[in-house]
Order: sequence, then C-alpha cells, then structure tokens
Amino acid sequence: MTGEPDQMRRWLARLAFAAAISATVLVLAVAGLDGSLGLLLVAALGSAITLAGAWWFLTHRRLLRWAAGFVVVLAPLVVAVLYARAELVWVVVLFGLLWTVAVAAGRRALAPAADWPATVPTKAPERPYLIMNPRSGGGKVGRFRLAETARALGAEVFLLDGPAVDVAAVARRAVRDGADLLGVAGGDGTQALVAGVAAEHGVPFLVISAGTRNHFALDLGLDRENPATCLDALTDGEEIRIDLGLIGDRTFVNNASFGAYATVVQSPHYRDAKLGTALDLLPAALAGESPLRLTVDGTTVNGPQAVLISNNAYRPDSGRRSGLDRGELGVLAVTLRGALDAAGLIGRRGRARAVRAGTGREATVDADLPEIPVGVDGEALLFSTPVRCEIVPGALRVRVPRQRPGVPAPPPQLDWTRLRRLGFPSRR
Repeated sequence: MTGEPDQMRRWLARLAFAAAISATVLVLAVAGLDGSLGLLLVAALGSAITLAGAWWFLTHRRLLRWAAGFVVVLAPLVVAVLYARAELVWVVVLFGLLWTVAVAAGRRALAPAADWPATVPTKAPERPYLIMNPRSGGGKVGRFRLAETARALGAEVFLLDGPAVDVAAVARRAVRDGADLLGVAGGDGTQALVAGVAAEHGVPFLVISAGTRNHFALDLGLDRENPATCLDALTDGEEIRIDLGLIGDRTFVNNASFGAYATVVQSPHYRDAKLGTALDLLPAALAGESPLRLTVDGTTVNGPQAVLISNNAYRPDSGRRSGLDRGELGVLAVTLRGALDAAGLIGRRGRARAVRAGTGREATVDADLPEIPVGVDGEALLFSTPVRCEIVPGALRVRVPRQRPGVPAPPPQLDWTRLRRLGFPSRR
C-alpha cells in the first residue's frame, strides 16, 4: 500500500508538470494568437544584452563601466515597455507564477529527508575557556551579554583587546592551564585558528555565532540570530565530529579562496568599503590573464580566475554544505574568457564550460609567482607557492546545544526525469 508521504510526493510531481506545461502552452498560445512571437525573441535578446552589460560593468572602468551599467538598467526596461504596449504584461506575470509553482512543487516532491549529523552524548565541561571578540559582528558580545552569561555558567572568558593578539597562543596556554573545552565568539577566521588548537589537543570546541555572517555556525545548525543560545551547550550539550581543512600549516573551517575574491579581500580598504573596493579591483582580476594553476587528483586546470577550496563541498544551488564529515575537499574553479562565458553561467551547459567542480583529498594551487594572496575564512593572507590544501577527516570535536535549529535538508536539483518517474510510475 502506498503511504501518505509517498502519495503527497506523487501529487506534487504531477502539479509540477501541470504548471510547467501550462506555462509553456500559455506563451505559445498567446504568441500564435497575437502574432507576438517576435516579443519572445525580444525578451531573449534583452536577457542576453543585460548579462553582457553586467560582464562589461564588472570588467571595465570609468566611462565603459557606466555605459555598461546604463545598458543593464535600460535593456529590461525596454523589454517591459514593449510588453506593456502589446498589453502582454499579464502573460509575463502569469508565466512567472506558473513556473514558480512548478519549481516549488518539483523540489518539494524530490526533497530528501533531513540528514542530521550523528551526535554523541558527553558530560559537561568542567573548565571551559572562551575567547570573545567584542568588536565582531557589530558588537554582538556586548549586545547579547555573552561574557556575563558565560561566566555565570562557569566558563573563563578572555576578551580580545586589539588586532595583534595571537589567539592560537592564548588557546594553547588555556589548554596547558587545564581547560577542557575551547570556544570562540567571533568571526570564522578566529574560529578556525582556535579550532586548530582544539583539534591538536583533542579537546571539544564550542562555536558561538557572534560573527558577521557565521557561515560555520550556519552549517553546524546553530542559531545565528541569538548567539546566546550557543552557550546552552555548556550545560546541555552533545558532540559531533567534523572535518577540518588544512592550508599549509593553518586550519580552515569554511574555505580558502584564490584569484579574484582573494585579490579583493587582500586590499587594505576592503573592510571599510567592500563594494567600492570590489568594483575597483574586479576588472583586472576577471579580465586579465590568471597565473593560477590548480591540480586536484592529478588533473590540472590552467588559468582559472577564481578557485575555491572548501572544507567539504558546497552545493551550487544553495551555497551551503550538505555535511561537514564527508572527508573531502570541495573544489571549484571558474574560468571566464569573456561575456559569453559569464552569460553561460546561468545555464547548465554554460556552467559546465566555465566552472569546474569536484572533490578530492588534496589540492594544490601554483603560479609563476613567489607568493599569492589567499582568503582563508575571510582573512587576507599571503602564501608561498605552491599552496597545498588537504582535508583532515574527523579532526574536530564540536560541542553543540541539544536544542538548536539544525541543518535543513538542502533543496534538490530539479530533475524532470525523476519527477516523471515519481508522478507517473510505469506499471508492469
């Protein structure tokens, strides 16, 4: 007998097909009745011009940049005006709504069950030691009274005072003095340094989501809105074991980036003016010849403009990691040779030409330069070439609160073949 969840997934798959077919029939019927097939071509041309203009905006400066920006704004406006004059705006709106229904129903039908990480019950730490950065995340340590709450729970708290503090040395000294847990309330770069010390000494690590973006906390399933809830792990917690990335002799919890993004992050003006710095540096980073060479498992990619090596692979559709315990590096290399490749990133075939994604246990980035800039968990660093990255499986014990949002199942790729089999199974 078919269970209720399977029956619901089957009807969602059928709804996805019905909505997609209705959207297609709508456009073809209107084009045929009103002779507006030319407007479909205008929409396609407008999209192509907009994408090309966006590429020129990123890769040029001064007059050409602002001319390209004008085109990016003007092209969709022209398409909208032409559709309005033909009284076909309702077609665009209805088409968008039908495709939204099709995609949402299809993904819901194909969604896997949540893959929760394995947890191990452990006793509460007796001498927890927490390092907190009062400036991180716009002052979350003070705003959420994290230091006061942690001390009330029996933790020793070290507040970072100034950028010259060696947090790894502070963490090592705490372990020598008897700390049986290390934790950080701060950005992912600081998290990575202390996590490396915790893994080195085999003590559990506590993540407190007091940074700006908290990508590491997000993929651990922690509450990013209220970092104080992370402190619940001190009294009511459990452990998970995850991998760590290693670049040279430095650990990373999220990723190491090379090329375009690393060049931007390296600028001393980046933290104070992120957008302006990026717009100023991207033209040379994207349009120039890249000196990078990426080698993963014996395969070499020459001249990628950007390389991202991550502690476990990111999903391209969500920007999140499906797990932190797969024992592999995620590797992404982007090679753009012009506006056509940039526009092609929107489509699957274009991504296959411009983007190479994979996994591996080791990856090496080399260049005909003595050293290259690297962004390691958002921190701007310089590394001597070649730069070697590897994964250290199960290196880190992470203590998390038992009650936490968790890691939701990632949205699946929309696979119409699987949807057809699910919605209309063959009977034999």
